[in-house]
Amino acid sequence: MVDSVAQFHNHRDFTLASVTEISSPSSPSSPATARFSDDGSTAELRIQHESHQLPLHVDLQTAQLFKLGPVRSVCLLEGSHTGKETSYSKGVTIQFKNEEESDAFHCVFQKVKKKFNVQGGYLPNGTDVITSTSKFDQKIESSSAKMYFHYYGQLLHQQNMLQDYVRTGSYYAAVMENRTDFVGRVVVDVGAGSGILSLFAAQAGAKHVYAVEASEMAGYAQKLIAGNPLLGQRITVIKGKVEDVELPEKADILISEPMGTLLVNERMLESYVIARDRFLSPNGKMFPTVGRIHMAPFSDEYLFVEMANKSMFWQQQNYYGVDLTPLHGTAFQGYFSQPVVDAFDPRLLIAPSMFHVIDFTKIKEEELYEIDIPLRFISNVGARVHGLACWFDVLFNGSTVQRWLTTAPGSPTTHWYQLRCVLSQPIYVMAGQEITGRLHLIAHNAQSYTIYLTLSAKSWGPGAEQGGILQTSSCKLDLKEPYYRMSQPQAYPLTQDQPLLSTQDIHIQSEDLDELMQQPSPNSCAHIDSRMKNA
Repeated sequence: MVDSVAQFHNHRDFTLASVTEISSPSSPSSPATARFSDDGSTAELRIQHESHQLPLHVDLQTAQLFKLGPVRSVCLLEGSHTGKETSYSKGVTIQFKNEEESDAFHCVFQKVKKKFNVQGGYLPNGTDVITSTSKFDQKIESSSAKMYFHYYGQLLHQQNMLQDYVRTGSYYAAVMENRTDFVGRVVVDVGAGSGILSLFAAQAGAKHVYAVEASEMAGYAQKLIAGNPLLGQRITVIKGKVEDVELPEKADILISEPMGTLLVNERMLESYVIARDRFLSPNGKMFPTVGRIHMAPFSDEYLFVEMANKSMFWQQQNYYGVDLTPLHGTAFQGYFSQPVVDAFDPRLLIAPSMFHVIDFTKIKEEELYEIDIPLRFISNVGARVHGLACWFDVLFNGSTVQRWLTTAPGSPTTHWYQLRCVLSQPIYVMAGQEITGRLHLIAHNAQSYTIYLTLSAKSWGPGAEQGGILQTSSCKLDLKEPYYRMSQPQAYPLTQDQPLLSTQDIHIQSEDLDELMQQPSPNSCAHIDSRMKNA
């Protein structure tokens, strides 16, 4: 697999299953390699067949790429303008080895094309062109953005978040416990919503707060702030995206609630990072400062059967005289492509969790386009592994108090709940057996991510060091389309040697904070002993 899209430098290489010219559909297709390059004046895709044919050079300024299927695309190469339409006289169809390669190729194609256009390419007449389109609008589908801002522009959804007392109370505590970070400081509230965090910052003594909000909620925030005049006189509401607005001064502190399901859903973390680069003064603070995605394998027969049974409807052979079974397989896979969002009992976890760190103060926006996490666990028990459970926490690294906000199972439930990726083919493990795999997230333009999960069980017992992988199971899920399963975890009876998982068990201890903050890479992956026990 190619390197992360986020780490774009001069080129990206892909191995293509086959490439065929559209103008000669009868010509034999052959495997090929593709390389993206950018020399500052041109952006190019070079396709080289494995045969002796000459390489094909594609100018990314004019080329267009479209998907014909999960692993098949068409690239239109040469166009001519006739009025309002553009006709293409040359193109190739590209066959990829798998969907993941296809998604990555499309992501890099658009990234290189947009990077070239934003920095300024050259038109035939020699005139420099700089796109006036917002950076947000370039990468986010307009229909998704419209629905997103409509959703957060409604008071009932703001109320849902305000009534999450774990969320709101943690923010209030983090601000008030660290007044020294706010007194006399300039604060920018990124995606201010109702303006509640701006009001908290003003309560803590901020000199001035700029509340930036792109949805219609900006009007409600202005009304709420005006209704609290002692605080409101130090708050300015600005309607617009952080990618577009201009502020009169630099900020000493950024405050925001950019977390979505699995931490990264809705892709607001990217806006938070852009606001950092645009508005935050050197050595400024960010609340929150660090985020972590926690992961552990789980066994939940009830959930697996529930999801599998959903497709039973399509096994009917005489539904008003119609045989529905041809669609059963598609429906079965469709249900398992939905991540499950609910609150579950932590004793369903069969191994200590590990976590992946995202340092908001250091990570680059582009590094959030693709997140690749290697997985390794040691099973505590013999069980069927039904998938991977995930949750997140964030750290407010204040000068006085370091406070965590956690969404861990066993902790007070938040509106984020937890998330589980369920395998349609479970794997079997023994106690002490190693489970390896990969969690790969690729951002898409509907403000979410495609999830690729693979879990494997390695050989166990005498001679295992000479053995290989015994079982492997994979799945592809769309984080944008979860299955909201809001049932609360069952109240299983406890034994004396089986305590409930505490908050201290699930996230890092305060004495380990310095070690976490000194990790060399903002995307490094570390293990944590959560001391979990199973029923």
